[in-house]
Amino acid sequence: MFVVRGTKKFRDRVPGESRPGSIVEPGTNILGAWYATVLFWRPQVALFVNEPTRLPLFVPMAPGATVVQRMTRIAAAVFSALDLGQEFMCREVAEMGSHQLMKTASRSVLGTMNDFAYVAGAQRAEKDLTDLVELSLQLAQTPCGPLYGSHVSPDREIIAYVAEHAR
Repeated sequence: MFVVRGTKKFRDRVPGESRPGSIVEPGTNILGAWYATVLFWRPQVALFVNEPTRLPLFVPMAPGATVVQRMTRIAAAVFSALDLGQEFMCREVAEMGSHQLMKTASRSVLGTMNDFAYVAGAQRAEKDLTDLVELSLQLAQTPCGPLYGSHVSPDREIIAYVAEHAR
């Protein structure tokens, strides 16, 4: 089980929000919580950003009821492209089989999401990118302010994070 912390725009389009006052179950996945928002592109896209590593994932938004399940497939493709290891991928994707949808809790991650949305919009328009896995991988190479004290970009951060936490 993992926690998805969605913006109000995201939660309004995805069923399964927890009731106010409900207890957040701790996630059992290695990577922890993922933040999500909606980008009003044509067609609409969901942007997921992993809290500790800032890894971005772009997923087609429609239909909203299955966007989190499709996110796990995109995550597996990105994990594979980053060569994170078969054992990690299998365990993480299995743990992502169920989720709990909650409100956002970190303004820092929301700021990162806004930065990624802006850069992705520019790259998408400039390079006419339609492959969302490719866009996710390109943005994973982008230097990210909160990561300057460690590995600078999400692709390097997740490799180091998995090496440290997936033992």
